[in-house]
Amino acid sequence: MKRSGRTLKQRLYGLKHLPSRLRRARYFRGHGVHSPYVYNIVRQVFMPSKFIGDERALYDALMARGVAHRRAMQLQNLAIHCQYATWSIDAEDGEMVILTLDCPAEMLEHHAEAARTAKSTLCILSPYHTAERWQMCCSLIERHPSTTVDNRGYLLLFNNHLPRQRYRL
Repeated sequence: MKRSGRTLKQRLYGLKHLPSRLRRARYFRGHGVHSPYVYNIVRQVFMPSKFIGDERALYDALMARGVAHRRAMQLQNLAIHCQYATWSIDAEDGEMVILTLDCPAEMLEHHAEAARTAKSTLCILSPYHTAERWQMCCSLIERHPSTTVDNRGYLLLFNNHLPRQRYRL
């Protein structure tokens, strides 16, 4: 007889994600991040639940594209924190290039190379959406010469002075 209406298998289903959560637990609230640059991003961009400035143009553009409120707010805060003057969505111009699900997985490598030559930060939204997209993101992470930050909702590829480091928050 079931008390909750769910079988034991259904109740234990969430445990399959436990190894991933335990591996990422050390980065909770920035602990274990040894880069001051990334630590500041974690503490000042990912953790706050409000805007850090008055600018809302990127937030409005992302919301119009169907991006979730929290992710759009974090990317707006990142643009303010890193002092990016220009940004673009699904295009190759700007200091911060954001690729949504409208950009096919086959084009990610092309955009990553363009961002690398332009020294702009590349943000890939929903890297785990499909297996093909995640495989392409993994290959980009392996070949990227600078710092990468995987925030589950998006993947950041920094093309600046930072050393080669990998963070999965």
